Amino acid sequence: MPDVAPARPRRHAFGLSIKLILLTIVFVMVSEVAAFVPSVSSYRVRFLEEKLATAQAAAVLLGSAAWDNVPRTVQDELLATVGATAIVLRTGKASRLLAAVEMPPSVDEVADLRDTSLWRSAQAAFTTLTAWTPRTLRVIGADRDGKSLELVISDRPLRAAMMRFAANILILSAVISILTAVLIYISLQRLLIRPMRQLAQAMVRYSEDPEDKSRIIEPSGRSDEIGIAEDKLAAMQNHLTESLAQKRHLADLGLAVSKVNHDLRNLLASAQLFSDRIAALPDPAVQRFAPKLIATLGRAIDYCQTTLAYGRAREREPQRRLVDLGRICREVADVLGLDHHATIVFDSRIEAGFEVDADPDQLFRVLLNLCRNAVQAMDGEADPAVVRRLFVEGRREGGVVVIRICDTGPGVSAKARQHLFQAFQGGVRPGGAGLGLAIAAEIVRAHGGTIALVDQSAPGAAFEITLPDRPIDFDLAARARVG
Repeated sequence: MPDVAPARPRRHAFGLSIKLILLTIVFVMVSEVAAFVPSVSSYRVRFLEEKLATAQAAAVLLGSAAWDNVPRTVQDELLATVGATAIVLRTGKASRLLAAVEMPPSVDEVADLRDTSLWRSAQAAFTTLTAWTPRTLRVIGADRDGKSLELVISDRPLRAAMMRFAANILILSAVISILTAVLIYISLQRLLIRPMRQLAQAMVRYSEDPEDKSRIIEPSGRSDEIGIAEDKLAAMQNHLTESLAQKRHLADLGLAVSKVNHDLRNLLASAQLFSDRIAALPDPAVQRFAPKLIATLGRAIDYCQTTLAYGRAREREPQRRLVDLGRICREVADVLGLDHHATIVFDSRIEAGFEVDADPDQLFRVLLNLCRNAVQAMDGEADPAVVRRLFVEGRREGGVVVIRICDTGPGVSAKARQHLFQAFQGGVRPGGAGLGLAIAAEIVRAHGGTIALVDQSAPGAAFEITLPDRPIDFDLAARARVG
């Protein structure tokens, strides 16, 4: 069945730029609407106050005493000018009809301008705007010298004027919103959107081939948050590219090691056959060294077989047994040729019969790697006056065994300490790959123990290994040691 390509994520129809300008318009319009209600309310009050002012001016011109003799035509003209159907003068509790049409309509709503609170004005303005049928208003003006005017008017002129005012406000709000949105869009487009788009494009381009260093983003040098994001992204991409290159190198190296292991196992098997024949010779020197040679070849064959069978870079689970630590140290010294070394003195400070609960082959590899590193470090010294000494100590602290491997070499550099137990990064000598320490640390952790480089007053390097006995919980034992 052919492979089906994964569906690409659906892209939204609008990008950040369109969303930004739309949201700006909406937010400005909302702000304008918030200011629209009090504006329309104030306009309604001003409209009614102007009507009352017109009626008041007419009353002052004609004189209040002459209203009874005002002809009908003058009254109608005055009412038409004010836009009212009746004008009433109130003095205290007494009311006097100054002018009115022959049949005044009934009043639908009272507009008392003596109470112009925001809530009441806004409610009355909303009622006027939503009144689709004509209504009659009774407008009560404020008291002046104990007198006040009242008008009876239709709400149609008021509603028409309010509608025109509202339309003008909405048009002005829309223009302001669009202009503000365009200015904000241009500013944010240059400050944020364009750099973010470039940042996103750089991420997409890099994701297509993370191993290509030319795809790593080049920071623009900005000092703001986007510049910080560019710097961090470039650092992360550099680290990821290096990690991928290293992992590819390790994968290739693992394949090569598997091939070498396969052929090396066959060669070691042949060498073991020859060593078995050599062991049959009656020579005393041969009889003394042949068992060690056979054991070493057997250990190498088992290790190659385990690596190929397991198929991973991880060590196998320890097969723990009680082993003699002193005997393992002597085997390590024999393999490294320390018994009769020309310049290095080997000292095993382990008591006779000191037992450790561990996998014998894996413990041998740990000590061999650490002692070999020490020997190679001290072999680099050319001055014959320099003291070269390697010693191994062992002691028991409750349910925990502590092993120390110390030398008088040049010690471990500060740079090597940063990645001391990481493969291909923690080499303690020039040209070293750091595999010995990485293997030792993995084996010790598989036993539930720890390995560390400890500081000491004497020169050289000192590694300390702690191995717990199986019946003892290592964390509890470590806390007991601290306590």
